[in-house]
Amino acid sequence: MSNQTPMDAFWMPFTANRQFKEQPRLLTSAEGMFYKDDKGRSIVDGCAGLWCVNAGHGRKEISEAVAEQVAKLDYAPPFQMGHPLAFEFADRLAKLAPGNLNHVFFTNSGSESVETALKIALGYHRLKGEATRQRLIGRERGYHGVNFGGISVGGIGNNRKMFGQGLSGVDHLPHTLNINLNAFTKGLPEHGVELADALEQIIALHDASNIAAVIVEPVSGSGGVIMPPKGYLQRIREITRKHGILLIFDEVITGFGRVGKAFSSTRWGVEPDIMTTAKGLTNGVIPMGAVFVSDEIHNAFMTGPDNMIELFHGYTYSGHPVACAAGLAALDLYENEGLFEKAIEMENLFAESLLSLKDLPNVIDIRNTGLVAAIELAPEAGKPGQRGEKAFKHCYENGVLVRWTADILALSPPLIIEPTHIDQIVTELRNGILFADQPA
Repeated sequence: MSNQTPMDAFWMPFTANRQFKEQPRLLTSAEGMFYKDDKGRSIVDGCAGLWCVNAGHGRKEISEAVAEQVAKLDYAPPFQMGHPLAFEFADRLAKLAPGNLNHVFFTNSGSESVETALKIALGYHRLKGEATRQRLIGRERGYHGVNFGGISVGGIGNNRKMFGQGLSGVDHLPHTLNINLNAFTKGLPEHGVELADALEQIIALHDASNIAAVIVEPVSGSGGVIMPPKGYLQRIREITRKHGILLIFDEVITGFGRVGKAFSSTRWGVEPDIMTTAKGLTNGVIPMGAVFVSDEIHNAFMTGPDNMIELFHGYTYSGHPVACAAGLAALDLYENEGLFEKAIEMENLFAESLLSLKDLPNVIDIRNTGLVAAIELAPEAGKPGQRGEKAFKHCYENGVLVRWTADILALSPPLIIEPTHIDQIVTELRNGILFADQPA
């Protein structure tokens, strides 16, 4: 299953020469819950852009902070130098993070956050005198970006097949989607905690002394919005802690209110050693990511001479002052408007509204938690993805934008969503699913 749809798979490389498989869908402006397209139509944003515009579009609080910062300090080098906003932003973020994840390394995207987290994990074990701990464990259907580390630990086949297998020494846990047992569950599924025990089998095969880290998304977003069974994340944490293996939570999608609370680790009471974020970090306004690490990991890197670099890693735009300004303004919005709590407040209505579609033709599962959900359709015989594509297009043409991946329709609306928006989204989903059932 690919993280990219046929329409956007070659968008960036081939934009300039205007060669498209079909007429592109162009969005020209946005405000609140709505986009406008190049035909002047109003489109309800059912996906928060790309899982990222959690506070809604066109927030003047953010754009004004960005404009002010550009005029004051447009750029500051992150090597051997710094600027006050980076420290202020890191302090604010650390206060939101669970447990002792008190230290932040800034990146520019979710993909870069994952690469950074994997390198920190390997470096940490070397510093601790355990250099044999080099194996990494991901999960089937997991998505961790498009850089080589991310596609190596990721488990989506189409992100791998053109570019090879990437890093060596990588294993994968089984995914947790079981439609036979858990179809149409509201919230976290009841069945599947035992799947975490596959980690013990991998450890028995390689020995814990050779394994550096396990990386999982608490909710697998691009792989189909796959929920963790009750107790599953807790069991993964128990096993990794027992064997001295680092646990990395990829919260690029789930971070900043998507499932309620600031992070899913907070809502479900599981503290990782490392946590990756991006997307909602700046409300999608400026590209930015952040990696949170525990006190223990941070302190392990701080034992060398004062004149030596602690971590040989970083980016030209790490902690960019304009991105920090956007991020601080986004945090203010999240806090002042209670948006992290909004996901829990709206969770039941969102779930019940979507579950009203369960008896439509070809709907084989609906899964949801917080303000993220997926509707899975049975594929047409010999034409996987076509039914999902038809439903997606019908929704868009009738004023609702959803995310389409094969025969899965994913939803992650801005946290400012109101009941009227839910009604509009569900109405068009109903129409789109019925339309997709019609013969071509």
